[in-house]
Amino acid sequence: MPELPEVETTRRGIEPHVVGRRIVALIVYEPRLRWRVPGDLPSLVTGQRILATGRRAKYLLLTLETGTLLIHLGMSGSLRLLPADAPRRPHDHVDIVLDSGYALRFNDPRRFGSLHYTTGDPLQHPLLAHLAPEPFDPRFDGEYLWRATRGKRVSIKQFLMDGRRVVGVGNIYANEALFRAGVRPRRRAGSLTRAEAARLARAIRTVLRLAIRAGGTTLRDFVGADGSPGYFRQKLYVYERTGRPCRRCHTAIRQIAQGQRSTYYCPSCQK
Repeated sequence: MPELPEVETTRRGIEPHVVGRRIVALIVYEPRLRWRVPGDLPSLVTGQRILATGRRAKYLLLTLETGTLLIHLGMSGSLRLLPADAPRRPHDHVDIVLDSGYALRFNDPRRFGSLHYTTGDPLQHPLLAHLAPEPFDPRFDGEYLWRATRGKRVSIKQFLMDGRRVVGVGNIYANEALFRAGVRPRRRAGSLTRAEAARLARAIRTVLRLAIRAGGTTLRDFVGADGSPGYFRQKLYVYERTGRPCRRCHTAIRQIAQGQRSTYYCPSCQK
């Protein structure tokens, strides 16, 4: 699933090619995404210039002259920059055709992604308005994390993946951040000390920054806007390394299930 680093990688990849460009057509080949693509969306955005790109959690934001286009990549989606006349592949559902002769092509095998348009403040859109702080938000630090976990009996890994607490920390990066912080994923969130919370908050930001720098993590479907894979997988410490030696202490990495998701940890390095 594309997580925050993958979405940010996509945003950075498309930005130089779309900002200042005008949308000459929006072609919907398959409207049945997670939410059906509105029938009037092409008429709403065609002719508008793209003024800026942004991101909130896992949503890409294209700021237009009279509104904002919100794009969610879902579980398997990608947004690639291609010549507008490039042959379509299976699962290519939407083209945003630009006056440069290129198009942003939305591909989504599972169709869990979505497109939305708003003329108001995009951060007040119903899908964004109630999201928690992001890891790079100044409000998110060790003190925030410590206070938010007080009295919580849920595991710390599941806590981190709850978008009501912090957004953008998906399964891959929750595993990796907990390893870097030396915290076992099954620990009750409320058991974290202030020092552990501070260490974990720093680890989350570090892991996400490194992943963005490496272009994200390619696991199955994700590629960047130029079609290149992300390389952070080569730097993973625990994720999908069951039975392999820990890169720090050489203890075998273990795997468990939490909330129907796979969890990986080092029984020696994480307490």
